[in-house]
Amino acid sequence: MSEIPENFLPIESIGIEDIDNLFESKRFSQHASQAIDQLITYLGDRSTRGLALTDPAGIRAAVTRLTLGGQTGDTAEHDRKLAEIVDLYLQTGIQVYSPGYMGRQFSGPFPVTAVVDMVSAIATQPASFYEAGALPCVVERVMSEEFNRFLGFPSDRFTMFTTSGGSLANLTALLAARGRRYPQAWGEGMGETDCCPAIAVSSDVHYSITRAAGILGIGENRLVRLPLDHARRITPAGAREALDAAAARGLDVFCIVANAGSTSFGAIDPLNELADMAAERGIWLHVDGSHGGSLIVSDRLRPRLAGLNRADSLTLDAHKTMFVPAACTLLFYRDRDQATAAFRQEASYVFENTSDVYSEYNSADRNFECTKRPMIMSLWALWAMYGRTAIAEKLEALCDMTRKAHGILSAAPDFVPLHLPETNILCFRYLPNEQLSPKALGALQTEIRSRVRARGRFFISKVDIDGVSALRLVLMNHRITTDHIRQMLDEVRAVALTIREEFPQSEEI
Repeated sequence: MSEIPENFLPIESIGIEDIDNLFESKRFSQHASQAIDQLITYLGDRSTRGLALTDPAGIRAAVTRLTLGGQTGDTAEHDRKLAEIVDLYLQTGIQVYSPGYMGRQFSGPFPVTAVVDMVSAIATQPASFYEAGALPCVVERVMSEEFNRFLGFPSDRFTMFTTSGGSLANLTALLAARGRRYPQAWGEGMGETDCCPAIAVSSDVHYSITRAAGILGIGENRLVRLPLDHARRITPAGAREALDAAAARGLDVFCIVANAGSTSFGAIDPLNELADMAAERGIWLHVDGSHGGSLIVSDRLRPRLAGLNRADSLTLDAHKTMFVPAACTLLFYRDRDQATAAFRQEASYVFENTSDVYSEYNSADRNFECTKRPMIMSLWALWAMYGRTAIAEKLEALCDMTRKAHGILSAAPDFVPLHLPETNILCFRYLPNEQLSPKALGALQTEIRSRVRARGRFFISKVDIDGVSALRLVLMNHRITTDHIRQMLDEVRAVALTIREEFPQSEEI
């Protein structure tokens, strides 16, 4: 008999009793109760706060101090460290439940969804395979049917599954689009084709699409940019001209990507007209509805998405405008066969060669992820407990408040709104008394945004529009009122005055 390698010999003591104590239910109860008390205080704070960025060196010092010296048996130290970890997390982040938070597209989730996330974290159920996560797999199917009541895809053909974020969903959809036009690409690559594959996109397309073009080997330079109107929506006539010009250059556009709520403007492209164009030319239509796709659950807002039911695929981020924890993205396909055609692989340890009542609920054959969090559970619990009404009414309130903000800006002589908002995103600029060059005007907006953030009462964002910076509101908190909007504008005015005093020559900003 050969000798057993030394690294396989038994270890005299590994302290397994100490480790097992860390899994005791009483220990978990104590830690959970402690964290919940801290979160209750956090949720109860109704003050107006934005984001005062903390010096990274200070955070690093605190993290380093907490990291050093952890011991499995020091119970009192565990309690103290957990309290400090939670406090550090809450204090250094964006205050998403505050009415001063007006800057990003993620929200403070419905608190009950955090409870479900905690359950999912303990009762681990990876959701790509039925045998590992039976309930999440069934819930995905049921929720897909719920959403399709408003979306309107063919009930006997469509499919939906979750992905960890909109970027991954967009990439997956583009893979499916490529698979339909170039079925040989998965096995043989694109080197054998004489075609020049290309993707047509809005000029305000999210960077995940341009990144996907690079990942797929198509290349950013082969993106066909479709022109926009004054509201940053694709113009149908301009799109036709751009597609004709691309074809004349020898490009084979196999997919059009439209926005249903662009990241910069919240703009919704003319989906019916683009669907007509795609059908005429045999092109896949993907709609990036990461932000605005949620409008389908509102009877009042749904008409803004007319034509969405004609898309070949749709991305929808529930962690944005359905107010659940990140990441929870829904990816819909009009034809489920196209979803399975995106990936063509064999892996006997997970994929079944024969289908049965269980394996038909698997999503791994349509999805990048093998170990996938059961992200659908928090959305399902919210829907099951409160119905779609809670989501719809919050969405409607946010969109209404954004329109009111537009009215306030329109009436102010020192501000200009840059579009009529279609969702809960509004871009605008502060206008000083004197005329500034576009470069100086943009620099002023960027400096205003930085200083408003540094003051810590309001958090707004900025976006470049045709090379000139603008300020940007994203209203995600239903507690924001017109008073908060006016207070934010006063903050901008005060900051702008200070900037002009420091830089009397506008070109120096």
